[in-house]
Formats: sequence, structure tokens, C-alpha cells
Amino acid sequence: MPSFDDLKPFLVLGLALGGVFAMSGVGLVVLYRATGVLNLAYGAIGATGALISWSLLGGTNRWIAYAACIAFSGAVTLLYGVVFGPPFAARDPLVKATASIGLLLILLGVSLWVWPPSTTRNYTLPTRLWQYQLGDDVRVNWTQILGVLFPIVVTAGSAVFLRVTKVGTAMRALANDREITAMLGVPVRRVEAAAWLGSGIVCGISGLLLGDLVGLDPVGVTFLVIPALAAALIGQLESLWITLAAGFVIGIVQSCLNAFTDVHIGDQTLAEFRNITPFVLAIIALLWYARKRPLVRT
Repeated sequence: MPSFDDLKPFLVLGLALGGVFAMSGVGLVVLYRATGVLNLAYGAIGATGALISWSLLGGTNRWIAYAACIAFSGAVTLLYGVVFGPPFAARDPLVKATASIGLLLILLGVSLWVWPPSTTRNYTLPTRLWQYQLGDDVRVNWTQILGVLFPIVVTAGSAVFLRVTKVGTAMRALANDREITAMLGVPVRRVEAAAWLGSGIVCGISGLLLGDLVGLDPVGVTFLVIPALAAALIGQLESLWITLAAGFVIGIVQSCLNAFTDVHIGDQTLAEFRNITPFVLAIIALLWYARKRPLVRT
């Protein structure tokens, strides 16, 4: 069994990754509460934006390259919401979520065509150069610190925005009943567009951080939406703070499992099961919620 000292580096990385999962999960929840759409293309949008930034870093000012990731993610998400949001507005949530898989496949296909996975790609944000030594074996950089702090700021800001602003109140009203909200004179499409744009900006920031934390494998970054989705499900697609906490837990557990290379389950090490962490935690949470619901005989 690894000691606590062995786990320290994985705890630091797990907190940073968990923060990104949490921030992405919060973005998914806010969008779902406003539009009823569970955007499964979230990871693909962030990954493509990060790859665009990587491509621009060779001949463009780095801040413009970083801004391009956020701008691309916001623009693509907004465009998808404006074009496909109204036609799917009256459809079931499952249909809306399934439709976003089309966008995921398009972006993933384009990414694999333009940026073949045979080449290793990564970039270093300026924040990685500012480092602190914690003990003898653990070094923390500001990218990792931002990965922890920024999701908390985003969650708190989103909670305040939804509660005290007119647009936020309209988003909460849309989540309850879209038709009645429209009858009250609320500009539904404009409010939904704001939700799509805000979610896209958060998606771009997540992709930018992941490009520094884990590198730029198009497939790997695309499917990092799974931990974010698990965090959102643990939050029941409603609670921002539970989603935030769940994202951190998923990141920490998944990262710390990398240290269990000497613990075996059958022929495999425990570390090899780390990728199923989001599924296991989400299933446990969903079963916990289900036990409180009475069984109804039909």
C-alpha cells in the first residue's frame, strides 16, 4: 500500500484535475437548468479550442492564442444553441442530449484529421512557471492552483448570478416552464443564448487548463467530459455546490489510484481501474438518491 507521502503528488494533480471536472460540470448544470440540454459535446469543444491555441502559439502572441480557445468554444457553443436550440426545445431531454453527440463526432473527426494523434502536443501556460515547493517531493504551480480556485469562483459567481440578476432569474424560470416564461414576456431565445455563451466560455477555460495539465490528445481530452458529466449527475443536474464537490472527489480518487500499482485485483492492478472512477461514484450516488424514493406499483 502506498504511504501518504507517495500520495502527495497525486493529491495535488487530483485537486487540479478535479477542479476542472467540477468547473465543466457546473457549466453543464447551468446550461441544463436554462435550456434542458445536456451538452455531451462539451469535451470536444474544449479540446478543439485548446488545439487551435496550440497551433497559433507558433506565430501569434500567446495571449491571443489563449483567447482563441475561449472565443472558439464560446462561439461554437452559442452557434449550436442558436441554430439547434429552438427546433429541439420541445423535445425530450434525451433527444436533446443525443443531438449534441453529432457535434461531438464532427469536432472529434475534424480534430483527428487536422491534428493526427501520432504527434505529441502540449503547451505550457505562463502560470506553470510560478512554482512552490511543498515538502521535499511535491511542487505546486499556479496552473494547478488556478485549477482549484477558479472552479470555486465560477460556482459562486454562477450561484449569485442565477439568484440575483434578471437574466439568472429568467434562466431559473425557463428551467421550470419554458412556455409560461415566454408568455410572461421573457425573451426566451435571448436568455437561452446567454446560457449557451456562458457555458461555452467555461468550456474554453476548462480546455485551456487541461491542455497544460494533461496534454492535447484529441480523444483523451474530448472524453474527459465523462468525469464532468458524472459530477453533474451526482449533483442531480441541479445543485452547483454538490457538482463542485463531486468534481473534486472524482479528480482526487482517480488521480490517487495511480499510486496503487502494487495492489492487485485478480491479474490487474488497482491503478488500472482508475478510469471507471466517475462511473462508480455516479452509480453509488444515484443509488443513494433512489433509496429515498418510494416504490410505486403500476
